[in-house]
Amino acid sequence: MRTGADEAAVPKYAHIERERRWLIDPSRLPTLPADHVLIEDRYLAGTRMRLRRMTDSGGGGAALKLTKKYEADDPLARAIVTAYLDEPEYALLAGLPGATIVKRRHALVSGGLTYSVDRFEGALAGLILAEIEWADDAGLRGLPAPSGAIREVSDDPRYQGGGLVVHGIPKED
Repeated sequence: MRTGADEAAVPKYAHIERERRWLIDPSRLPTLPADHVLIEDRYLAGTRMRLRRMTDSGGGGAALKLTKKYEADDPLARAIVTAYLDEPEYALLAGLPGATIVKRRHALVSGGLTYSVDRFEGALAGLILAEIEWADDAGLRGLPAPSGAIREVSDDPRYQGGGLVVHGIPKED
C-alpha cells in the first residue's frame, strides 16, 4: 500500500517543485508591469493543503486548485501534487476551516531571468517576496538573486505560505 510518506520520498503522482525565494526591499524594487495575477490562498486548518484561486488581471480568467506540498529535507525541492477544480468543488472546499492570504503576482525580468514577485495584501501588506522555479537542482542553486533582494528566504519556514498565514510577517532577527 502506497502512503503519503512514500509519495514524499519517491513521487509517483506528484512532481518535484524546485524553487528559491527572496525577501524584497520595496524601495529597491524596479517598476513592475501592471498585468498581474490575483492569488487568493486558503490554507486548510490542520493540513498542508492549500486551496487557491488565481485570477488574471487582463481577462479575468480564473484557475482553481487544491495543492499539497510535502515536507522535505531539502527546502528547495519538494514533492507537490495539484488537483484542478471547478467552481462547485472549490466552493465545497472553501467552506472548510482555514485562513486566507491574498497577493498579487507580477513578472520581474532581472539578469535575463523571469522571477515571480508577490506583493501581499491585508495583514501581510508591505511584504514582497520573489521566487523562481527551475527544472534541475544544479541550475536552481546557481541562480542569482533578483533585483531588490534583501536576502534569500528559501530555507526559512516563516516565509512559506503556511507560516505567513498563521504568524504574519516575520520579525527580522
